Amino acid sequence: MNAAKRIAATLSHRKTDRIPVCPILAGITRKLTGVSYPDWSQNAELCAQSFLRAAEEFDVDCIVTLIDLSVECDAWGQPLVFPENAAAHPDYSRPVVADVDGYAAIKKADYKSSRRMMMHLEVCRRLSAELKGQKPVVAFVFGPLGILSMLRGQQDLFLDLYDDPDAVKAATAEINETLKEYCSAILQTGVDAIMLDTLFASGSIMSEAMWDDAEGEAIEELCDHIRAEGGTVMLHNCGFSPYFDAQIRRMQPAAISFLHPPAECADFADCKARYGDVTLIGCVTPTNAIQGTDEEWAAECRQMIDIFAPGGSFILATGCEYPANADFDRAQMMIDIAKTYRPKI
Repeated sequence: MNAAKRIAATLSHRKTDRIPVCPILAGITRKLTGVSYPDWSQNAELCAQSFLRAAEEFDVDCIVTLIDLSVECDAWGQPLVFPENAAAHPDYSRPVVADVDGYAAIKKADYKSSRRMMMHLEVCRRLSAELKGQKPVVAFVFGPLGILSMLRGQQDLFLDLYDDPDAVKAATAEINETLKEYCSAILQTGVDAIMLDTLFASGSIMSEAMWDDAEGEAIEELCDHIRAEGGTVMLHNCGFSPYFDAQIRRMQPAAISFLHPPAECADFADCKARYGDVTLIGCVTPTNAIQGTDEEWAAECRQMIDIFAPGGSFILATGCEYPANADFDRAQMMIDIAKTYRPKI
């Protein structure tokens, strides 16, 4: 059973030969080809080569095309900063939406005019061409409210949701129209799924009701669009206490990638009992790849297997991106554990 068949079986809740594994190797892959972080995140050929090298050198079961959360906001002209050793981010001193009146200027954009969105499309195309039938390629896309926060700034966006929620929702809807066309183009590259990041649907950021009102309708439309185009929807939310019920109701994801127990559950065991009919991806703490001991890292990997693997429908993974400036040792350790360790029954 190769990686493609293993992941397909996991998503279909069928038995696999072993536990699928996917430390989310993203920015760190630049180390395999010796390119700089800015070049890796702006050059499709270099980025794809790095992902492909990771697929070749590490027996991961899928590739997630997480570059950074600033890819899509480029379509609306948001100035960005490209640090030497960290992910790109908006130039917070120059937000596109400078005040609450600025939301009215956010209209549907042409994704083809965005250098970074087109770069991501080319990465997806190159990966799909090389890995089809061998390892699934999962395209990573920030949700519409998250993109709007890149144009406004998170703190100001939250305040605006109190002061003028209609303006925020109108801008979110316009961004979503761009995302529909963008996701259609992504699917045409041959990727196996699209993973949508709904960062704000978590207790560490806003209430469930506020998230559902602000992004729920838009994200539901986007997921329905992806499925209508023949795509598979996955969900990523690494926030604290993510709202699983609300997101499942809106998105009906085939799989959920997460870091913390959902708001509806007391712990991970409760999560498995309640949501075991959804493929769950996680939940090893990424920062532990650069802190603690090897023994502690291995123990956490085995703990997640013990909790989530019985009954299947589980992919062992980091709960978010594997640290871009870490060593690969613990990623390899996670892969080896997935191959050899069997859950305690």
